[in-house]
Amino acid sequence: MDRRIDRPPTPWWRNRIVLVTVAVIAAALLVWRFLPAGGSTDIAVADIETGAVERAPFADYLPVRALVAPRVTTLVGVLAGGQVERLLVQDGAMVAEGQPLATLANPTLKLDVLTREAQIASQLGQVAGENLGIERNRLDRDGQIAQANYDLIKARRELGIRQQLHDKGFVSDAGVRSFAEEAAYQERRLAQLQSGGAAEARITATQGARLDDTRGRLEGNLAAVRSSLDALTIRAPAGGRLTNFTIQPGQTLTAGAPTGQVDSEGSWKLEADVDEYYLGRVAVGQKASANGARLTVSKVLPAVKDGRFRVELTFDGTPRAALNRGQTLDIRITLGSTAPALVAPIGGWLESGGGSSVFVLDADGAHARRRTVKTGRRNPEQVEIMSGLNPGERIVTSNTASVKGDILNLR
Repeated sequence: MDRRIDRPPTPWWRNRIVLVTVAVIAAALLVWRFLPAGGSTDIAVADIETGAVERAPFADYLPVRALVAPRVTTLVGVLAGGQVERLLVQDGAMVAEGQPLATLANPTLKLDVLTREAQIASQLGQVAGENLGIERNRLDRDGQIAQANYDLIKARRELGIRQQLHDKGFVSDAGVRSFAEEAAYQERRLAQLQSGGAAEARITATQGARLDDTRGRLEGNLAAVRSSLDALTIRAPAGGRLTNFTIQPGQTLTAGAPTGQVDSEGSWKLEADVDEYYLGRVAVGQKASANGARLTVSKVLPAVKDGRFRVELTFDGTPRAALNRGQTLDIRITLGSTAPALVAPIGGWLESGGGSSVFVLDADGAHARRRTVKTGRRNPEQVEIMSGLNPGERIVTSNTASVKGDILNLR
């Protein structure tokens, strides 16, 4: 006899509806897991760098590369134009102040100097002639006074003899009177000559002083004219090493043209270009160090060019090592004292947004979220955190300027 056999129930994993439902759920989970959330960006862990925020000593210094330059550079100029006739020294030589470096030829200048010398010499001859005339007049006046004085003495002596003869009765009154009149005349004549001589002496003194002044000015002009020929010799304005002295014989130079420079040998300074970020922090008087040598910031040039400004530093003493012009040195400018602070590692994150925000890793390390921070002082290794971060947190130190959202999904 036939009997009915019941079919066993279909397992759930063979149920098409169940399989479809499970597949949809799994796909949704995969999409949720691997697709970034809204406002987030996926990034590989190997493509980023991270660092820890910690409380540590912060050394406030600025490392820069400086160039060795002469402390004093004096330009060599041409006083009078001309054609280079002869070179007396070569570029790079050590020279003393006033040492001749080269001679120039300028026939026009020489002819002009000779003409002016002749004119001044003629004027000096006229002054000498006037002085000679004054001296001759003085001598004539002195001779007249001496003669008048002698005539007065002679007249008085004759009057005395006649007066004695008159007293003895040998000469009449009329015979004495003529000698008395002669003596009186000689007295008046001497007085007039002496008075005129005094007035003439005052006038002569004034005229002589003016002539002396004129002669002095003419002699000064003559010296200046002759010195213009000396200007055809190019001389070292200071002692040191001659550089950039590249003129050649036969070359024509104009007055005032630079022909080289003299560098102070053995007296050096350092020149460094500093990022404009430190413009308000670098000041004259700050200390620095380089290869064991101590330096001081002597000048800050605030003009910014290509995002950098220039500072000059001078050595506090004699450098231990020999230096050469153009040599580079790594120096550290001390901006402040070392003190504990909350610090984070330096990195590209400071360039994205000026360091006003940073991505902070979650505790699980799978995500990093953007956070607003406030930074302070910086050195080549650390940046001071004023607010926004806590000790022990880790941040993304790579440049994240290309990240648009506020969340990083680390894969």
